[in-house]
Amino acid sequence: MTRARFEERLFGVLRRLVIAFLVVITLLPFFYLVLLSLKPIDALLLDPGSLWVSAEDFTLTTYRDVLRSPDAGGQGFWRFLLNSALVSLGTVALTLVAAVPGAYAVSRLKFFGHRQVSALFLAVYLFPSTLLAVPLFVIFARIGLSSSLVGLAVVYVAQTVPVSIYMLRNYLMTIPHSIEEAAALDGCSRLRTVREVILPLALPSLMATGLYVFMIAWNEFLFALLFLAADPDKWTVSLGLAQLSNGIEVPKTVLMAGSVVLTVPVVILFFAAERLLTEGLTSGADKS
Repeated sequence: MTRARFEERLFGVLRRLVIAFLVVITLLPFFYLVLLSLKPIDALLLDPGSLWVSAEDFTLTTYRDVLRSPDAGGQGFWRFLLNSALVSLGTVALTLVAAVPGAYAVSRLKFFGHRQVSALFLAVYLFPSTLLAVPLFVIFARIGLSSSLVGLAVVYVAQTVPVSIYMLRNYLMTIPHSIEEAAALDGCSRLRTVREVILPLALPSLMATGLYVFMIAWNEFLFALLFLAADPDKWTVSLGLAQLSNGIEVPKTVLMAGSVVLTVPVVILFFAAERLLTEGLTSGADKS
């Protein structure tokens, strides 16, 4: 066996082992989380280390307790999920509306300092959230948006637009200029070219950026706590989960069910968008 053949087989085996190891350490905690959420608290206390749930112990009452309204004795996660969905989807829409023109301008137009603009966009992350929290709260309190889902979404948009522009810019720069030139020869204006040519080609990047923004808005806790703590009816799911974790009277199985409810929407969204995230729509677009 040649050295090249030996190295090829060795690295092939090592690659599979590394992938298997990463899959195990990623899925095992989530599997245990789901497992605990399907057990009654009595069965968990009797055997907390069990990695399986028997048929007689299997229950969905924890999810009913988490999702039903507080008036019915539950934790009210349906309302929290709705609030989080409204804030997250609104943040995604507003961020993309602002980021697409900005990313196109930075990637295509030539102006003074255009090479440094991307670095300036990322410079916003040099400021920690805790430093900006109090000034933002004071400003939004004065304009009447301190206890509003709209105000929270605006804060998220301000945080996500810079990195969204940076992500989209890097992708738009890979689209050949000849495609836009061909559209211009066909009589398309720049706005129509962006709408009918660039955006369809950039759909994978738009999906990836939108998913990234959605996860930030869905999981964010600090600003949600600062803006919405006084109004439980407007809490997001992250605030609801924090309430469960701090409640002494709440069974840990119910807490695990709340954690699953928080995680599953993002997982479903990721798998639903997987094809667009991985498919290169620009392949073969340039026929020159």
